Formats: sequence, structure tokens, C-alpha cells
Amino acid sequence: MKRVKHQDGSAERQPAKAAPDAKQLRKLAGDWLKQRRADAELSQADLAARLGLKYYTFISQVENGFSRVPTEVMGAWAGELGLEPAAFARHLLRYYEPELHRLLFGAEST
Repeated sequence: MKRVKHQDGSAERQPAKAAPDAKQLRKLAGDWLKQRRADAELSQADLAARLGLKYYTFISQVENGFSRVPTEVMGAWAGELGLEPAAFARHLLRYYEPELHRLLFGAEST
């Protein structure tokens, strides 16, 4: 959170913007996900339908680094891509929460 002062003298706390590194990591995660989807020979619309998502554009947002795979659908997302859910989540954690990934798994790669 950061404190923002307005011209009228009032102040408020606002969430800090994501660091550029976090945005870059989300984009890298999205690139990885896009490749896995292509490997599974699924379109964005196909994957969205299989996941029960109303809009395929959410897949695009994730693949372009604007959003993350929600934890509650990671297992299903992995399954639709033909990947083992724990390995899928662990790999995404490396991008989404690199410090937590390091704490849990050390310097080992995924």
C-alpha cells in the first residue's frame, strides 16, 4: 500500500502498482501457458469451454500477462492441458510468487 496525497490536502492509501518484474513474470507465465495450450492443440475458445469459462478472452488475458490462473481452477486447467496438476501449480508459482517458490523448493528448477 502507498499513501497518496491529493491537492486538497487529503490523503488515502492505495495498493501499490505491480512491479515491472511481476508484470514480466506474468507475461513469461502466459507465454509458457500459451505453448502448453498449443501443444494440447486447443484454441483459447476450446480451453475456455472445457474450463466452463463464459468468455475465452480470460484465456487471452492470462496468456498476455494481464491476469493469473486462479488457484481454484489450476487443477482443471492442468488437466485440460494434459499436465500433472501439482507440477503445473509448482511451475506457475515460480512466476506468480517467486519468493514463495524459492522458500518452498529452494533453487531447484521446475
